[in-house]
Amino acid sequence: MDTAAKPLPFSLRANPRLSTWLAFDPAGQVRVRSGKVEIGQGIRTALAQIAAEELEVTFARIAMVPPRTAVSPDEAVTSGSLSIQHSGEALRHVCAQVRAVYVAHVAAAHGLPVASVHVEDGVFLHGPDRLGSYWDMDPTLLDRPADVDVLPKASSAYREVGLSRARDDIAEKVYGRYRYIHDMEMPGLLHGRMLRPPSPAARLLELGDTEVAAWPGVVSVPRDGTLVGVIAAQEHIAERALARLASLAVWEEPATLPDDKALPAWLKTLPCDTSRLRNAPAAGATDGVRTLRAAYSRPFLKHASIGPSCALARDDGARLEVWTHSQAIYNLRRDLALALRRPEDDVVIEHVQGAGCYGHNGADDVAYDAAWLATHCPGQPVRVQWTRADELNWSPLGPAMAVELEADVDADGHVLAWRHEAWSPGHGLRPGRAPSPTLLGSWHLATPFPKLDAVDAPRAVGGGMDRNAEPGYAFASVDVACHLVRDVPLRASALRALGAHANVFAIESFMDELALAANVHPRDYRLSHIDDPRMEAVLRAAWQASDHDGAHAGAGGNADAGASAGPTTDESVRGRGCGVARYKGTGAYCAVVAHVEVDDQVRLRALHIAVDVGLAINPDGVRQQIEGGALQAASWTLQEAAHFDATRLLDGDWESYPIMRFSQVPTVNVEILNHVDAPPLGAGEAALGPTAAAIANAVADALGVRVRDMPLTPDRIMQAMEDGDIDAG
Repeated sequence: MDTAAKPLPFSLRANPRLSTWLAFDPAGQVRVRSGKVEIGQGIRTALAQIAAEELEVTFARIAMVPPRTAVSPDEAVTSGSLSIQHSGEALRHVCAQVRAVYVAHVAAAHGLPVASVHVEDGVFLHGPDRLGSYWDMDPTLLDRPADVDVLPKASSAYREVGLSRARDDIAEKVYGRYRYIHDMEMPGLLHGRMLRPPSPAARLLELGDTEVAAWPGVVSVPRDGTLVGVIAAQEHIAERALARLASLAVWEEPATLPDDKALPAWLKTLPCDTSRLRNAPAAGATDGVRTLRAAYSRPFLKHASIGPSCALARDDGARLEVWTHSQAIYNLRRDLALALRRPEDDVVIEHVQGAGCYGHNGADDVAYDAAWLATHCPGQPVRVQWTRADELNWSPLGPAMAVELEADVDADGHVLAWRHEAWSPGHGLRPGRAPSPTLLGSWHLATPFPKLDAVDAPRAVGGGMDRNAEPGYAFASVDVACHLVRDVPLRASALRALGAHANVFAIESFMDELALAANVHPRDYRLSHIDDPRMEAVLRAAWQASDHDGAHAGAGGNADAGASAGPTTDESVRGRGCGVARYKGTGAYCAVVAHVEVDDQVRLRALHIAVDVGLAINPDGVRQQIEGGALQAASWTLQEAAHFDATRLLDGDWESYPIMRFSQVPTVNVEILNHVDAPPLGAGEAALGPTAAAIANAVADALGVRVRDMPLTPDRIMQAMEDGDIDAG
């Protein structure tokens, strides 16, 4: 890796003091602090490897400290597959500089040249002579800003980075021993529950809380407008009290929700803000022999976190402490201070891992619930546990999207001009980014904070609905228009991969349709439009792995000569399809080839994935993240959709919300194309868009018809058979 002097990494520029990031425990451990939180992605393990590498200590000596405001560096939000790029690069520089500071100090103390002192497992040596250790050093030497001129090790010297280290939490999670935030206990713990409205626009008319407030074991039944909670000495009493409150409450419920079966048309009726990207003048982009067009969509999606959101809080009047599985503890602190109208410095947030988080779920909202209830019983800790229905129907939804594509092609079917138009609510409503709080409960107060529309991050940091809207192909002319719709009656925010899921699904589906129209193999058609050798490499690798999978070889237009084609039984047919993209246009490269069998439903049999994340810090962790993202995308693509009627969200339990089951999980093969001299790139979200497209293309390959609207249900397949194929102009 190039070690020439460069600007400090992003997170280090915001938190430049070395002592913010780590400290040395006298017992022989290194306590490493990162602002990025562990949400099941294994980031603690990879960051520990980076720290061990640069400090020259064994991996076992690294202790990752749970993030806590005012102690850990403020790294904003753990999202966007940026933890390795931001926190990892910051720690890499910090640890290299800490090593350099202490080596220089030891060398000076002994009158030795700096180059003659080296480190072995934290011990400073001059030849065989021990000169001290990290744990003997003056910690105040680290109360200094990072130095841009001190460089980390070259990748050729790595011994720890690049190893597949086992995560320390996997076995405990598999055997049910891991202690999530749901398992936290404290002396004198009280239990809270929240009475949620039956629909997003409901207004509370009557409550009848006097009866419940008099129950033995009920501490309080706070109410402020439509925001109602119950606090009890025991959890079962809180649950019974909540059920009784719900039976007594009277609500007004206006009909505000759209038809969930006509979302693309509805999105186009809403007011919007339009942004545009062009890489060539519009003139000259219409010289193609033929114009082809198609429209694609995805519905609103639920986060469907495995464990319903949970938080604990304690307020002694002077300080409010909150324990949360939020992805953004500093941002949450800002919004809690706003919503509770108290100084930000009086609020302390500590991260504790939750069970399942794939974007902006209910973690921040339940933290507000716990904090609000804690203000009604000063000095006592309150634990708030959302119900499954709360989690499925009150967490922010992943936004619906509609995408329309056009391509002008020459006589050989080669793309001359490409046009992409998308409609979507914003993909960001996280705390800490607006002048008023985005926390659910704060919108239900008698004097509510204003309900805010979701927004999108700037394109420079990955964007939102426009993420991956710009195709990764060498088209001569590209025109992208993104319509950020407003006044959406459903609360939407970030869901894993943001707009990349729908955009890549659309782009890669359309590329298959163009390949079919040109009578060219879809792999070869893509290769003819790719000028990035790393994208070409992942595409070739995924197809090669797929070719070797004789058990799942596809049929139809995506099958190479010699593949086992045709039906597997009298009633099912096989198909194979691919998708490829570079996440955000700047992140990891990923190609996916999917194998399906289709009869009365789509059965996903295998996913062959090739990924390039630059330098893979922990290859096993990369595989886990790519596989997890691919399986989630498969569930979205084949099954998931948020359903609602004119007033209420439906599907408030696992029996009714469609999601992939263990029995439906396909074989997944992940090949890593490691580039040890390239910067490391995040892996968590790279597979979602390519997987969605690969599945759709495999279904089209099997059946000869195209389903352009997710999820690819049997009803949609039948409708596609009636509607016909690509619209040629």
